[in-house]
Amino acid sequence: MPLLEMRGITKSYANGDVVTDVLRGIDLLVEKGEFVALMGPSGSGKSTLMHLMSLLDRPNAGSYLLDGTDMTALSDTERAKVRLDKIGFVFQAFHLLPRLSVLENVELPLVYARTSAAERTRRAKEVLAGVGLTERESFFPSQLSGGQKQRVAIARALVNEPEVLFADEPTGNLDTASSVQVLEILRDLTKKHGRTIVMVTHEEEAAAYSDRRVRMRDGKLL
Repeated sequence: MPLLEMRGITKSYANGDVVTDVLRGIDLLVEKGEFVALMGPSGSGKSTLMHLMSLLDRPNAGSYLLDGTDMTALSDTERAKVRLDKIGFVFQAFHLLPRLSVLENVELPLVYARTSAAERTRRAKEVLAGVGLTERESFFPSQLSGGQKQRVAIARALVNEPEVLFADEPTGNLDTASSVQVLEILRDLTKKHGRTIVMVTHEEEAAAYSDRRVRMRDGKLL
């Protein structure tokens, strides 16, 4: 059974009397342990599709199953719990909290999950070691390079042991060397640890690290 299954997904936005169709009947399967690159030009609908897959928005029509459960039937509260328990996010702009240390930033999802302080620290240290940042635990985001910030963001996304990791242009703000480092971490998460990753990118070099490229244009899969 696929981890993610979308059938006939549509999404449109209304501005007064003007309706813009963004997604036009998307059918997409993502298997467990697969690294998928979602590609397309600006306006193709790839970011909208990721927002639907990560439960940040709802489709107008169609069905979406995550690990066999129909997400379109869930309430907002139930969807928020699924995001916390099963989904990790990595964004282009990092979204680290400047007044928290690296360790505290990584612990944050576990705070929301009401995990004990000792367990939070143990798990945060473990994932930080996995991205090579043990020596930066007490640093603040302002003391880190762009590549280090993104590795902290990856660690934060992984600390809840999610079923799927969504990465939205994760190398968009990074130099070449840092981009390679981040992409190698993502690739190793699938190859060595069986993580499922869906990454939005417009860069062919980044997509080359994935198992499969899914291309979009005008709200449809090519």
